[in-house]
Amino acid sequence: MKKSKEQTFFHSVCALAVPVALQSMLQASFGVMDQVMIGQLGGVEVAAVGLAGKFTGIFNVIVSAVGAVAGIMISQYMGQKNTAEIRRSMLLNLRVCLILAALFTLSGIAAPKQIMGLYIDDIVTAKTAGRYLSIVSGTFFPVAGITILSTYLRCMEKAALPLYAGIASAAVNTGLNWILIFGRLGAPALGITGAALATLISQLVYFVVILGMYRKYREKKENAAAGPFAWGQYLSMLLPLLVSEFMWVLGENVYAGIYGHLGTDASAAMTLTNPVQSLAIGALCGLSQAAAILIGKRLGDGDREMACREAKKLLLYGLAGSLLLSVVIFFISPWYVHIFKVETGIRKLTVQILTAYAAVMPFKVLNMIIGSGILRSGGKTTYVMVIDLMGTWLFGVPLGLLTAFVLHFPIPLVYLTLSLEECIRFAVSLVVFKRRRWMNRLRS
Repeated sequence: MKKSKEQTFFHSVCALAVPVALQSMLQASFGVMDQVMIGQLGGVEVAAVGLAGKFTGIFNVIVSAVGAVAGIMISQYMGQKNTAEIRRSMLLNLRVCLILAALFTLSGIAAPKQIMGLYIDDIVTAKTAGRYLSIVSGTFFPVAGITILSTYLRCMEKAALPLYAGIASAAVNTGLNWILIFGRLGAPALGITGAALATLISQLVYFVVILGMYRKYREKKENAAAGPFAWGQYLSMLLPLLVSEFMWVLGENVYAGIYGHLGTDASAAMTLTNPVQSLAIGALCGLSQAAAILIGKRLGDGDREMACREAKKLLLYGLAGSLLLSVVIFFISPWYVHIFKVETGIRKLTVQILTAYAAVMPFKVLNMIIGSGILRSGGKTTYVMVIDLMGTWLFGVPLGLLTAFVLHFPIPLVYLTLSLEECIRFAVSLVVFKRRRWMNRLRS
């Protein structure tokens, strides 16, 4: 029996979204295990890992922006069936990622304590976080390669391959954490240093595995010679995304600084919410990846009407999934906090923050799909930049500073108030989506 267009589309979404979601959730679930193991060391270590993660998050987000541009280009050129441009798009963006990795690696190794001191006043926590950061800075180069190679494989609709590499990496990370943190199997008990080494080794494993997959499945023949490269088109996509992602993650780091200056308990509570947030967003992040690839191919093929219809379907899928997960988070949070050996006050704050997160999660998911997937797929990334800057810097950061240091709200209310910028961002994104000016076909 021949499949309908609706069934074909749903199958394509699942083929892309499910492996991405499973990979993200798997890594987040292993992240929960990591947090549990690190949580046995105490609140200082939990806060330290969370704060170091804020700095590494800057790199991850910026490199993800380059990966997003690579995805836009590769998916559109796949729609145009131009293999020469596909290959050039991948190699160019890989070089950009490696340059960024070099800059962040030098910073993380040369001045880890100073960097962590920007996030928190507590000298002991800052020193512990700096020790962890100096080691995990070695992950920046493999992460750069992983980002671009994963993007290429997903655009080829082989999204299961990065999933398999992620499984191997997550298993290695969890196993080494157990061995190196607590000194199992005859190894020395290294504590937080062991956690950092486990992260570094697991990312190297991830890169080696996914490189092997790329070499096996890459397109080896080009159907034409690549013409002069459209630098103006490339920079018009890359620069707004770099600005957007850098300023967004800088805003997230301002938020982390706000939480850190509210005390170690507040910072530890926010860190304990990270695995749940990662699992929830990870469960639906595949829809964003699917949107970027499928809508990009439609635009590359010149089918604007189909691109618009499929974008609307993806938003509906995201809304339904996020509402369901919000209810789940609300009910499980009181049980979740009891797996950590932390003070009662930290547990209480964690439950309250997760309740606030459950309330705003649908808007976070919809913004992820429409901003990181749909609106970017046409290459007009300036729209996304303006929306992100407005949401974070006109609403989120001012509200966070006001509620934390002027009104002296407790951290759950601070988090809820500054998260209201997600609502503003989604409203503006809908207006941009309906006007259809984001629809664009890249030049070869």
